[in-house]
Amino acid sequence: MAIIELKHVAYQVKNKHILQNVSFTVQKNDFLTLVGPSGAGKSTILKLIANLMNPSAGEIRYHNKNINEFDPIAYRRQVSYCFQQPSLFGKTVKDNLLFPYQIRKKEADQNHLVDLLNRVDLENDFLDKEITALSGGEKQRIALIRNLVFLPEVLLLDEVTTGLDENSKAIVHQLIKAVHEQGITIIQVTHDQSEIKTANNIVQIKKGGVQL
Repeated sequence: MAIIELKHVAYQVKNKHILQNVSFTVQKNDFLTLVGPSGAGKSTILKLIANLMNPSAGEIRYHNKNINEFDPIAYRRQVSYCFQQPSLFGKTVKDNLLFPYQIRKKEADQNHLVDLLNRVDLENDFLDKEITALSGGEKQRIALIRNLVFLPEVLLLDEVTTGLDENSKAIVHQLIKAVHEQGITIIQVTHDQSEIKTANNIVQIKKGGVQL
């Protein structure tokens, strides 16, 4: 069953064509990896799927319905985008992990937050740590689990292991694998050769299109 479908999608800025005639289908519980050279349009595809931008032509469908027909906030809760460069806000880690509860007007589950921290090898007291004191790897792990406080149906990962040390990378890989095993559909962009070698479903993007 198709969960995401791109149909002849194009994207351009002024006279620059970034994507042209991109079509592919993502099945429910797929783990799809987008690969290709820098500047090919991979991250643009993720942002379009996340409804952070609108295609210049073509359409993107979610459960066989154009994503523009969904309420954008409700859609982004189900199709969640994790940025390449982690963007944290507020003062502490807790500020970031409480945010998904706050926007849903729900009471926070402290035990759930601690469990998420532990799953990325961070201690319980990390909730009170100031974000200015975090390493790059710690910031990326916090940004990732913030997307998982409430599990989406589709998780979009934009080179989330870029620049991480091997230990942090292994921790992130383990969490992503566990999330996928829970039935979450994952679409990732990566240049990491170890991730590409282990990927079993790859779409090659080159010069703004799908390379067959």
